[in-house]
Amino acid sequence: MKLFVGSSPHIRSEATVSTVMRDVVIALIPTLLAGIYFFGFRALLVTLVSVIFAVGSEYIYEKLTHRPITIKDYSAVITGMLLAFNVPVTIPYWMVALGSMFAIIIVKQLYGGLGMNFMNPALAARAALMASFPTAMANYVAPNSGISNLINSSTYSSLDATTFATPLSKGTQVNFLEAFIGVRGGCIGEVSTICLLIGAGYLLYRGVIQLRIPLVFISTTAVVLALTGTPIAKLPIQLLMGGLILGAFFMATDYVSAPVNRKAQIFFAIGCGIITALIRNFGNLPEGVSYSILFMNILTPLLEKYCVPKVFGEGRVKK
Repeated sequence: MKLFVGSSPHIRSEATVSTVMRDVVIALIPTLLAGIYFFGFRALLVTLVSVIFAVGSEYIYEKLTHRPITIKDYSAVITGMLLAFNVPVTIPYWMVALGSMFAIIIVKQLYGGLGMNFMNPALAARAALMASFPTAMANYVAPNSGISNLINSSTYSSLDATTFATPLSKGTQVNFLEAFIGVRGGCIGEVSTICLLIGAGYLLYRGVIQLRIPLVFISTTAVVLALTGTPIAKLPIQLLMGGLILGAFFMATDYVSAPVNRKAQIFFAIGCGIITALIRNFGNLPEGVSYSILFMNILTPLLEKYCVPKVFGEGRVKK
């Protein structure tokens, strides 16, 4: 029998940071295409500006601080895409550029770079933009009416691209099919549930994410919404509204800012769901997904501390 001695890790994987991040970028492409269809070519321009400034900020910061250049790991690309997906298509380009620089430099690089940031950079940047430019961040437009005619819906077929309130803001109400396909107002990357689920399915197939956090997050949101006054009949549409699907599958599952062990992940997702539902039903803002994830990101170290998994093979000491 031969024994081999080597340093950890003893269980190796072919997955790298670059391959995982590349899979996330691929998973976001269907949603980007939907955003371009529903909101026009400007959705692509907003996304490109966000990505370019995210990648550029990372490169310049690392160059100036004489640190290894990490732009090839796709993490900055994902930050730029997710930030663009969380803003309305009408946002001025300089604002989304400012948000990207804030996400990369302030939230990510100043804490040590990828793996060191304690909260999701894209969501932190969205919160900063919401606090600084609330009017621009709420300047939504009606989606492309072409698909409204295709599915025999008249909800948006007579509207042009003018400012209006989203369904969660007590604006134009939509039915389940419209909400599922994406015929509704909102941010660039949150409207098409079907495209988000296609991307999420790809990540699940590739083993990049697990269902634990998204499933508990969405289920908890549904339960708390029902307990706090949302009619049961409106729950399916409520779950498709806003950024719940985008946040549950693509941001709450962030490797860096979410808990690692399973028990902590469950409590993390429950907390996200409770806060999201309470903000929707009792807060001044129509949507609470971003803030719920950011708040639970802050609590992640405590969850990791008090939800320590049982050590394999450890027994109890008999008294």
